[in-house]
This record gives sequence, C-alpha cells and structure tokens, in this order.
Amino acid sequence: MIGKILIVDDVSTNRIVFKVKLTAAGYQTLMAVDGESCVRMALAELPDIILLDLFLPDRSGIEVLRALKAHPQTRRIPVVMFSSEADATMRQAALRAGAEDFLARPIDDQTLMARLRGLLRAREHLAGISAPERDLQVLGLAEPSQRFEMPGQVALVMPKGEAALRLKRGLSAVGHDRVQLMAADEVHSDQMGAAPDVYLLHADLSGPGGGLRMMSELLSRSATRHAAFCIYNPEVAQTVAATAFDLGAHDVVDAATPLAEIALRLRALVKHKREGDRMRASVQDGLRMAVFDSLTGLHNRRYGTAQLTAIADRARTEGSEFAVMVVDIDRFKAVNDRWGHATGDAVLIEVAARLSNSLRATDLLARVGGEEFLIALPDTALGDAQLVAERLCRVIEGAPVVTAEGVRVAVTISIGMTTGGSAPSDPVSVTELVAQADRALMHSKTHGRNQVTIVRKAA
Repeated sequence: MIGKILIVDDVSTNRIVFKVKLTAAGYQTLMAVDGESCVRMALAELPDIILLDLFLPDRSGIEVLRALKAHPQTRRIPVVMFSSEADATMRQAALRAGAEDFLARPIDDQTLMARLRGLLRAREHLAGISAPERDLQVLGLAEPSQRFEMPGQVALVMPKGEAALRLKRGLSAVGHDRVQLMAADEVHSDQMGAAPDVYLLHADLSGPGGGLRMMSELLSRSATRHAAFCIYNPEVAQTVAATAFDLGAHDVVDAATPLAEIALRLRALVKHKREGDRMRASVQDGLRMAVFDSLTGLHNRRYGTAQLTAIADRARTEGSEFAVMVVDIDRFKAVNDRWGHATGDAVLIEVAARLSNSLRATDLLARVGGEEFLIALPDTALGDAQLVAERLCRVIEGAPVVTAEGVRVAVTISIGMTTGGSAPSDPVSVTELVAQADRALMHSKTHGRNQVTIVRKAA
C-alpha cells in the first residue's frame, strides 16, 4: 500500500465508491460516518490523508476540520474537503480553517488521484524534515522559533496584458501577501534576487503548457526548488489540473475561481512553504550545534574525537605520521575570578581565533573542555609538530587579549603533545594518544606553564 486514506462520509454508497477507486489505486482505506468517529479514528490511525465531507450528521465538516488542525497529532495531516452543494463562501471557510483543498462533486477521478499523489509527496518530504527535527528537540538542540504572520512574496507570472494587471490588482486588494507581476525572462534571470515564496504560473505561458515546463525547471533549481507552485489555468479543464499536480504543482486555480479564494490558497501555500523553511533551518541549526561549540565557533569534543579517529585511520592506511596536542589556557580560573565570566568568554574567543589562524585548513582544532583545546596535525612528523606547538605558545603570549570594555588580559597556554602513526611497534589507540598528550600537558602546567611537553611513547 502506498498510503492510508480516511474517508469521512455519512452516505454509504459514496464511501464505497471512494473505497473501490482508492483500493484499486493501491491505497489503504479507512472509513468513518460522522465527525466524532473521524476525529477518533484520525487519532488512532494517523492516516496520510483525510477526505472529509462538508456535511456530516453530527456536526459540520468545517468544525471537524478545526478540531483536527487544533490537535498536535493530527494538525499536519492533509485534509481534502468535498461537497456537491458548497458555495464560494463555504469553500473559502474550509480553506480558511486549514483544508488543503476543496473538491466539488462530481470529482474527476484523474484529478483526484493526481491531487492525492501530490499531497502524499509533500507529506513524505515534510516527514523527512520533521524526523531529524524531533530528534534534535529531544536532545535540546532545536528550539521552536517565533512565528510571525509576515506577508509572503508571490510572483505572478503571466503573459503581459490587462488580464494580468487586473489579477494582480485584485489579489493585492483581497489578499495578505505581496504580489509581483513578472515576465518569463525575469523569472529566469540570475539578477532577480531572493526567490519568492510562491509562483502563480499561467498554464500556457509563452505557448501551450509553457507554465508547466517553467515549473519543472524551477523545481530543478537549488534557489527555487523549495518554493510553492500554483498553476493558473485560463480555462476550466480537469486534464490540466491532473497534469499539473503530477508535475509537482501544489495547487491549481482557474479563471472561474473567485479572487478571494485564490488569495486564500496562496496564503496557505505561503504558510506551508515557510513551515518547511523553518523546519529545514531548525535541522541545520541543530546539526551545527551538535558539532560546533556555540561560544568559539570551533568544533566540539564530539566532532573532534570523531575526526581524530579518522585522521588516525588514514595515517595507518597511508603509512604517515600525525601529531596530537592538548592545549590549556594558563590560570584561566583567575581570569574569571578577577574580571568575570564575560571577560573569560572574550579570552576563550580570542584564543580560539588565534589558534585557528595559526593552523592549516587540514588541521583539526576543537574545544573539548572549559579552557581546553584538542589539536591534530595530519601528515606531520614530531620535529615539525614541535615547531608548530612552540609557535602557538608565542602567538598567544605575544599580545594581551583586549575586551570590548578595554580590559587587557595577558594570556599564555600550556601544551602537551604526542605523535601517532602506522608503525607496528606503536599500535596506540586514539584514546591513549589523547591520554598521553594530557599527561604531557600536566607536566607543562606543573613545571612553569607557557611551554610544550612531548611524550614520544605510550606510558
């Protein structure tokens, strides 16, 4: 089965017709006869899509829709409402309450199936983003951002003429979003700046099917692939709608669709698009926090340990040598005690920057403790590594750290160092290498600080 669909209709023949068509297409179907059973079944089964009749015996379909969208477990389930008696006001009320679409009976089978396929693709894509976001939230690495109802950017791409201007003026008058009229060549231009949230594309732009071809091209571009796409069909033709949905359109409107309804559909597309943007950003931020230290911008212990293991594995494979250093800021507690933690943070940031600027791009630098850093130098013999370590001490000692308040703090570092490689006589693990460097660091700290101590063999 390729998806689970809940059919909600109090007329048994209607449910059976839906069930036969959807089962033949490979869907698993569930059925409910009223609003109460719909909500109960949606919570128990978590279907992929809900087909919801506008008129139910116990309450209106819109009331049921609001209940579904208000519950955290069901709010992201796409709901397609349908009826043979709905007027424009009812359709708009359903869209305003959160319906992904409203289909008028009799429903064209080809359009229905294409619409369902499109909704399932969008749901699977969103699920792919939300899964890592949930994992990061459990770890405390992803925090929900503030949501503002800012106007969206809608690109109205139509043949130039009075009809396009009337549509732009009408949507600007009744809608919440900013509408920009664009020509086809402007859409393809690299100078257009940030991509709009939604493209409203004329189906026959620059010839029959031109808008659909443009949509396919925009979906393949990195700058526009996350935009939402709505096809404007100048005629009422179900075949265009079905083709558009299968090619990736998120919605389809036509010349008979009221302006207020088009505006509502565009607003819904803006919200869905921005929700996807927010989730992608949350995942990226969470992943960054998982491997980077938020204060210094360096990699953290988790990343540092993994990368050191990779460096050691590569050295064994290539028969090369590498150096490992553990670096500690001398008397850092005294800095915090005397000037406060803000000054201590400034010292950490500056030391991290100086260390980073003094190393190669291929070297590893990670903050692994409060004032402790791990450095690994791939393809580096002991003598060269010693020169690097001594230079790092001079770079840190060479000038005081000056804070934004004008406080000047003299800083030095102590370093413990060892080397690893592929020699059979030295099969030392990464954990033991770090332990060796740490013991060497303790020697530097207890014998005057601001110096480098080297351990050549495993203890």
